[in-house]
Amino acid sequence: MKVFQIGAAGGVGRRLARLLTERGDAVTGMYRNPSQAEVVAATGATPLPGDLIAESAAELAEKIAGHDAVVFSAGAHGTGTDQTTLIDGKGLEKAAEAAIRAGVSRFVLVSVFPEAGRDHDTTPGFEHYMRVKKLADVYLTRTTLDWVIVRPGTLRDTPGTGHVTAGPAIDYGDVTRDDVAAFLAATLHHPALTRVIIELTGGATPVAEAVAHFTRPVVSGT
Repeated sequence: MKVFQIGAAGGVGRRLARLLTERGDAVTGMYRNPSQAEVVAATGATPLPGDLIAESAAELAEKIAGHDAVVFSAGAHGTGTDQTTLIDGKGLEKAAEAAIRAGVSRFVLVSVFPEAGRDHDTTPGFEHYMRVKKLADVYLTRTTLDWVIVRPGTLRDTPGTGHVTAGPAIDYGDVTRDDVAAFLAATLHHPALTRVIIELTGGATPVAEAVAHFTRPVVSGT
């Protein structure tokens, strides 16, 4: 599988790139800051300079063309409301349009758990971030893409367990970046898992089993 990552140098992105390359997938990791090229290369992915803000959808489409899937985990990471709008919001819309132009239908978005940060007072910037992320989710669901939206809980850097809780609506909690990356990698290799929003936290279910659950046919009652 050929995977195009937007946000490949991030905490989840670089973990995902390493998992995919270790299993034999070809990964192209787009980066904006020149210092991130080495971070992407260290995962085994091929670094590719790109600017989600400055480049047009047509320019991004040229980069995405020839891949089998796009993973979007880019974010402004607290650099201001304008950047949040341009990267988490407009950037996602541009990337989705680019994928459509490139004929790459598989699109996986790393979003945010709706209850994130609700256990303490929030700032206007944080509330703006949450609104932008929700609107980005809505935008993606209205495209013709073969999308999957993953909403992880509070991200932790502790070692992953390989076990999660996943569902369309679950109780809020923490999840390691390792386990989010493992869930994304498994999702990419389950083409039957499509057009679904999944909330994700730490838990007791092996990642592979959690992903497979979403591909099983629903049996109606009598």
